[in-house]
This record gives sequence, C-alpha cells and structure tokens, in this order.
Amino acid sequence: MSQDTIDPQTPSHTARSVLVTGGSKGIGRAIAADLAAAGHKVAATYRSGDVPDGVLGVQCDITDPEQVEAAFKAVEEAHGPVEILVANAGITKDGLLMRMSDADFEQVIDTNLTGTFRVVRRAVRPMMKARHGRIVLISSVVALLGSAGQVNYASSKAALVGMSRSVARELGGRGITCNVVAPGFIETDMTAVLSDDLIESYKKSIPVGRLGSTDDIAAAVRYLTSDAAGYVTGAVVPIDGGLGMGH
Repeated sequence: MSQDTIDPQTPSHTARSVLVTGGSKGIGRAIAADLAAAGHKVAATYRSGDVPDGVLGVQCDITDPEQVEAAFKAVEEAHGPVEILVANAGITKDGLLMRMSDADFEQVIDTNLTGTFRVVRRAVRPMMKARHGRIVLISSVVALLGSAGQVNYASSKAALVGMSRSVARELGGRGITCNVVAPGFIETDMTAVLSDDLIESYKKSIPVGRLGSTDDIAAAVRYLTSDAAGYVTGAVVPIDGGLGMGH
C-alpha cells in the first residue's frame, strides 16, 4: 500500500519500524502480523517457535539485558530505530499463595515487569531523539480485577499500569505516548486446553457472552500505535467484553 493512500481500516498509513516482544504465538503473534499487514516494518522477539511471515524474527530472552541490547541492534540494522514498541512478552506460573515459591514469584516478575522495563528503557532513546514514539504495554484484566492463583501474574500486570503512566508523564512532551491494553479471556492455545464447562462459565461472566479473539487485541494496538492516536497517552484500554467493568 502506498504511503500516500489512506486505508480507512488502517489508522496509521506511515510505515514505521516496529518491535513486538513475544511474537511467536497468541496475542503477540496476532499483533505482529496485523502491524505488518498495515505496512509497517515489523520485528518480533521470540524464545522458541517462529514468527509470522513478513516479520523479522529476533531470538531474545528479555530477562537478559545483553540479549535485549542485541535484539534492538539487530532491528535497528534491518529496519532503523524502533518507532513503535509493543511489550507483550510474558509468562505465567500459577499457584495458590500459600504454595507459591519465591522462584515462581520472582520469575514472573522478572519477565513480565522487569523485562518490560528493560525493553521500554532501551526503546525510548531513539524515540526521544526523533521526538516521536508509540509504546503499548500488554497487561491483563486480572491486573485490577484480581485472580485467585495468580498473585504473581496479577502483581506484574498491575505494575505495568504505573509504569505506563509514569512513562507517559515523563516523555509526553517528546512526542512519545505510552498506553496499556488489558485483554480479558482471549481464545489462544492457553484457553484451548480448558474444558467446555469452564469456557461456558467464563462466557456467563462476560457481558458480551463470548471469549475475545486475538484480532480484537490487535485492532486496539493498531490504533494506539497509529499517527491518529497522538493525543492518547497514559490510558488503560480494556479489551475484555465488559468483564472488568472499570476496574
């Protein structure tokens, strides 16, 4: 698509250098594929597996600062400085509070929170110089709603809200926005293994009566990373079918 042609389905028609962390499966894969389809130069990190066609794959464990630096350098060499960052990479290690080990808590925090901090910190250097940038952090409905058995995960995802709003206040004057997308129950490989009865119980608690799709998340991210979203920053956008209801 020519940069001079505005597709009404594509809020941003300026091709930019994009990095999506955790882009090998689920939500991250859908976001990477969608932004590539919008005409951007997209790279995605992964630890195993592959990335969508048309996306530059960069193997990276975001808990390792040296790998983060190497990943950014690889993207910069191929596509130029990162102008859009979608921090999606995350893990779960669920368990009831009384049985949760220090290691299970620390590993989730190190990936979901500290790893996100590392990639955001590295991304903003060239964004500040260019006086333009879009950052989207992928949180979760459980960040503010809570979830039994996910003290570590919910803590890490809730902390992303404070991180995003602090970045938004710190860098807004440099043309950099930072927002949070909070998915609810989304149809992915993780939900595919759940029983039909459990899925039905989830649907009953969701006002729109269905699970979300990865396309639902990708559409929100596409807007927030677009040129049209320059006046949206520090926002938490729930894509959860109404499950959170303002939490």
